[in-house]
Amino acid sequence: MNSLVATPPTFPHQLFDSTRLSPTRSSLYPPVSSELKRASADGFNTVSLQNLITPGRKRKAEDDDSYESAGVDDRMSASPSNSPAFSSRSLPTHRQIKRARSGPAGRPLSLPRLLETLDAEAMRTVLQSICERHQEIGSEVVHTAPRPSVASALDVLRRYETSLQASFPFGGRSSSDYAYNRVRKPLMDLLEALNDFTPHFLPPNESQSSLSLGFLDGATEIISRLPTWDSAQNNIHKQNAYEEISKAWTLVIREAGKRGGGIQLQYGGWDQKLAKHNQQANGKLQEAVHELSASLGWIGGQAQDGSSTTGPQEMGSIRQQLLSGTYGANLPVSVGPW
Repeated sequence: MNSLVATPPTFPHQLFDSTRLSPTRSSLYPPVSSELKRASADGFNTVSLQNLITPGRKRKAEDDDSYESAGVDDRMSASPSNSPAFSSRSLPTHRQIKRARSGPAGRPLSLPRLLETLDAEAMRTVLQSICERHQEIGSEVVHTAPRPSVASALDVLRRYETSLQASFPFGGRSSSDYAYNRVRKPLMDLLEALNDFTPHFLPPNESQSSLSLGFLDGATEIISRLPTWDSAQNNIHKQNAYEEISKAWTLVIREAGKRGGGIQLQYGGWDQKLAKHNQQANGKLQEAVHELSASLGWIGGQAQDGSSTTGPQEMGSIRQQLLSGTYGANLPVSVGPW
C-alpha cells in the first residue's frame, strides 16, 4: 500500500521568487486628496472612490453598484451637511437704491448772488421801492443807516452838477432860453437835492458847528457855479438858492457864537471864506457876514452898535496872543483882598 506523504498545499504566489515583494496598498492607489477625505467623513465609500479614480484601471460593474449604493450621484449634487453655511449678506442701502441722474435744470439766483450783480444805482432803486411798499422797513432803514458825512453829501451834489453841465446843447449861447429849456430838468434836480441836504446839516439836527460850516462852504460854491441866464425870470432859482443858503449861514453862525463864546468861529478862516462867497453872490450873503462880525466882536472890541473898531491885523494879533497864552501880560494886576 502506497503511502502518501502529506505535503503542504502550494499557492500561486509562492511559485514566484520569494525575494519579490508584493505591491503595497499605497503603491497601487494614488494618495487621496484632502477633499476626498472630507467626503469620506460625510459617508462616502473611500474605497469605491479610490477604485474609480485609479489611473489605468477599468471600471467594473461592481464598482458602479457600489458607487450607486453609496449615493454619490445624489450626494455630490447637494452641499455637504456639515459644510460651513454661507449666510446671506444684504447689500448696503445706498447700493440697492438706484437714483436716476438728472440733467442740468434752470433755477433762479440766490439772494447774495443777485445782490452782487446790482450796481449802486440799481441797489438804491430796489431798496427805495421796497421801503415805499413797506413803511416799517423804510423806518428801520432810516434809523439803521449811518449818518451821511459832509463829503458824501457834497459828492451827491457834484454828481447832479455834472449831469447839469452834460445836458447843455452843443453850440449856441449857453445862457439862452433854448439852453435853459434843455437843462431845466437836471437844474431842478440839483436845486431839489440842495434843499434836502441843507437842513440835515443845520442845528439842532447837527450839533457840530464845524460840520455845518463845512457843508455850507461846499454848497455855496456849487450855487455860485450855477449858470446865469439872459432872462431874469430864469435866474429866480439861483437867487432863491442864495437866499436860503444865506439864512443857513446865519443860523449856524448864531448857534456857534453861543457855544464857548464863539471860539469855533476863530479857526478855519470862516470870515475870509464867507466874505469871498458874499462877493461872488453880489452881496446876497450880507446878512450872514453881519452875523459873523457880531459873533467875533468880543475879541476885537466891538462897539455897542455892533460896528467893528479894530482892523484885521489887530484881530489877528489878539488871536495869536490868546493862542500863545500871553494875552493880558502887560495889564496891571491888583494885589490885595478882592
